[in-house]
Amino acid sequence: MPIRPAFLTLAALALSLAAACGATAAAPVEGTNFRTITPAQPTSSPGKIEVIEFFSYGCPHCAHFYPVVNEWLKTAPKDVVFKRVPVGFDRPPWVNLERTYYALAASGDLARLDGALFNAIHEQHQQLFDEESIADWVGKSGGSADKFTAAYASFGVNNQVAQADKMAEDYQVTSIPTMTVDGRYAAMGDSFPDIIANTNALIEKVRAERAAGKGHAGK
Repeated sequence: MPIRPAFLTLAALALSLAAACGATAAAPVEGTNFRTITPAQPTSSPGKIEVIEFFSYGCPHCAHFYPVVNEWLKTAPKDVVFKRVPVGFDRPPWVNLERTYYALAASGDLARLDGALFNAIHEQHQQLFDEESIADWVGKSGGSADKFTAAYASFGVNNQVAQADKMAEDYQVTSIPTMTVDGRYAAMGDSFPDIIANTNALIEKVRAERAAGKGHAGK
């Protein structure tokens, strides 16, 4: 399962990202800047342009992409709704981290521990790949280990994980991080600024298609 490599240092990345966000988007080219998702997938944000990031806490490139996406979100257009979907790719450690994302959301600790979990795994090299280790880390990091444990194997989290797996399959996600737009397009790129620039260009493309009466605006 291929994963996109990161080519830029964080300092160079910040400058490149600023340029990508400020530049006027050129018309994206299929096969170079994006791929078409076939069949198109329904979105759950009527009237908005839905952007989804498929990711895993276990992916080092997703860890480096995390601050990039957060920076992009500060200037994301008002008609854009952003969502994140964790993937497991049938790797047991990643499936546990996929489950962790939804358990943290259910326990109310996601906002507090989201970035910290990336840091713990990829900067501190903690082995947080099973329920017991992750629950212990949650408790030591200011979250509720009890609430996390209660949610981890709950019906709600089981259902969300199943839905996430189905979405990754339906969106034909084979590498991460992947950014998709309106359930119809997936941004391509050899660097993080490329992915962001192509995501922005696809947003413009969807907006123009909707104005022309093409595409969809939710379910």
